[in-house]
Amino acid sequence: MHLGKERPQLTLEEVHAWGESFERLIKSAQGRVHFRHFLKTEFSEENLAFWLACEDLKKETNKIMVEQTVKQIYEDYVSVLSPKEVSLDSRVREVINRNMLEPSSCTFDEAQQQIYTLMQRDSYSRYMNSAMYADLIQSFEQLNES
Repeated sequence: MHLGKERPQLTLEEVHAWGESFERLIKSAQGRVHFRHFLKTEFSEENLAFWLACEDLKKETNKIMVEQTVKQIYEDYVSVLSPKEVSLDSRVREVINRNMLEPSSCTFDEAQQQIYTLMQRDSYSRYMNSAMYADLIQSFEQLNES
């Protein structure tokens, strides 16, 4: 078993890079893991889950799979009946409802952008100022001292 192969070693440099921009954080697999853990404490992890589901949808090329995935994302994150419903304004909901008539890998583009902006503007700044992020930085700085 190769333990180091699945996940590259997280470094202080990478953790500091997350503080440079939300994009650096969300593009890092380990950054997303830590950010999701923080979002759980705020009861808003569905925002990241929705964003990631949309990213996966964009990579799907099989038309039948796209349609199934669009329906699943809608049920999981857009439907007002869902416990994981993300916060979208009425205009974006109307766009999604129109797009649902012909589901495609672009069905949720506007909604995904709205959720990205929400996470970037609100959750990201709270994460950067959180004890969770400060503790992570401190743990690396202590490792480097020893």
